[in-house]
Parts: sequence; structure tokens; C-alpha cells
Amino acid sequence: MLERIARTDATVLIEGETGTGKELAARAIHYGGARRSGPFIPVNCGAIPDALIETELFGHRRGAFTDAKDNSPGILRLAHTGSIFLDEVDALSPKAQVVLLRFLQNRCVRQVGDTTERSVDVRVLAASNTPLASLVEQRAFRQDLFYRLHVLHVELPPLRQRGADAQLLADHFLTELSGRYSRPKTSLDSESMDWISSQSWPGNIRELENLLEREFLLSDGLPSLRLSTVRLRSAEGAASGAGPSDPWNYRRAKANALENFDRGFLETLLHFAHGNVSFAARLAGKERRDLGRLLRKYDIVPHTFRSEA
Repeated sequence: MLERIARTDATVLIEGETGTGKELAARAIHYGGARRSGPFIPVNCGAIPDALIETELFGHRRGAFTDAKDNSPGILRLAHTGSIFLDEVDALSPKAQVVLLRFLQNRCVRQVGDTTERSVDVRVLAASNTPLASLVEQRAFRQDLFYRLHVLHVELPPLRQRGADAQLLADHFLTELSGRYSRPKTSLDSESMDWISSQSWPGNIRELENLLEREFLLSDGLPSLRLSTVRLRSAEGAASGAGPSDPWNYRRAKANALENFDRGFLETLLHFAHGNVSFAARLAGKERRDLGRLLRKYDIVPHTFRSEA
């Protein structure tokens, strides 16, 4: 669908939960179309104050207001012959919605402090975390603006509805991480792959990517990577002889609390010591080898904290 949409020049509304890759889809549309040689300018609509919406989008002339010391072309003119990506368009205030609607109706901009309108050749790609149709029903979003944006529509499904895609994405991210950090290629073991497929991933692909980067950096560089959550679950099951789903087992709950404390304390300690184990041991009042034993127990790699110095 993205390939077909890229061959057109119409306005596109991309909807989906946070972390489903809406900007990635917008970039695929832009760089897969005739405007690929033009600029692609992303705009976070939720970060533009009401008082600045016109000057941000349309630009301003020098002297148009107190702080206007230079001319500013505005985002829309900067995106001329290319695409503008309006992220979180559902966050636009009523005033900002009117400003955007005015541009979509005539495709012209007038800088603040100027009397001349200029036409702009730009493709509009918009994204929303919340279905705009429901906001229109709640009178929280203008219906006429919705129709202007909803020419072509893409709905990105959450990761929990994408079947085995979580495993494919996990393999892709690990390959990418190996190249980025110049480490040998690694892959998840079968239990970790099964665990990934069983999760609901409320943060979607972004949450999966962040988890894998953290686990990859704290791993020992072995060809097979077992996620720490899976290791902990397996260890608990072996120690208690009970299933991991019993939340009222006192011994397991105590072990979990101790694990969480130790891991949090050690990671904070290494952050402060910038990965220097000897210094961290002195701060903690422990022998260096005892601290090293704890770090190995929780698979915490000191050198991953050195870059924060």
C-alpha cells in the first residue's frame, strides 16, 4: 500500500498507536515517490505553541514583531518541492487547526508581517496516535480539516496484531546492532523468541527495539542471546519447582525484590563510577572481587557505562 501511495501526490493520513512506525511510513512514501529529491521536513505539532503556529508554518518578515530580527521563510516554504510530515496532528489546538486548514485550501502562504501570498508546492503527510474520526465525533477536531487530511489513509497495526513480525523485527534489530557497535552477529535463543511472541508490547516496535538494544549491550557477545527476563523466569522455576505465574509464593517474591534492588543499585553505582569497578567497589564498601561476582550474577557489563563519563 505504501508503494502505491508513494506513486501519487495526494495528502496522506497515517494513524496508529505510539511506536508503530508512522514517521518511518511517511519517509517510505516520500522517498519512494517523485519528490524524493526534495526535502522531507518532520514537524511535531504538539510542540508548537499557539502563539507561534503562524510564524513557524508561514514564516515572518523582519520587524513583524519584537523578536523578529531576521526574515524567516517558515517550515512550509522550506519544504517546497518536497514533503512535510505533521506528526501528532491530533494535538493541534483549535487555532492551529484553522491555520493549517487555510493552507490546505489554497496551498499559499503569507509570512507574518507581509502582504504578499506565495504558492507552495509541498505534499502533506500527517500522523495521529488517536483516530481522527473519533475526535471529530467528540468535536475535538475540525471535520473540514479531517476531510482535507483524510484523502489517502494508512492504518498501522500494533505489534501485538502482527503475528510473527515481532520475531522478524527482533532478528533485524540484532543484525543492525551488530553493525552499529561492531560486534559479532547474535540471535535470540528459542525461549526468548517464544517470549517475544507472547508479549502485548504496549510501546510497539519502539519498545521492542529499546529492549533488544539494552540486552544486546549487556550481553557477553555470545552467538545466542537469552533475554534477562527469560533467564530470571527459568531460574525461579528451577529453584522453586513451581510455575512462574504464582504471584503469592513468598520465597519467589522476596527473591524478585532482592534481584530488583541489587540490579538497580549496581547499575546506579556503575553510572556514577563511569564503569570503574575498583572505584565502584570502594564507594560500595565491598571487595572488588565480591562486587565483580555480583555483576557477573546479574549479567551487568561495566564497560557499557564508560561512555557516560
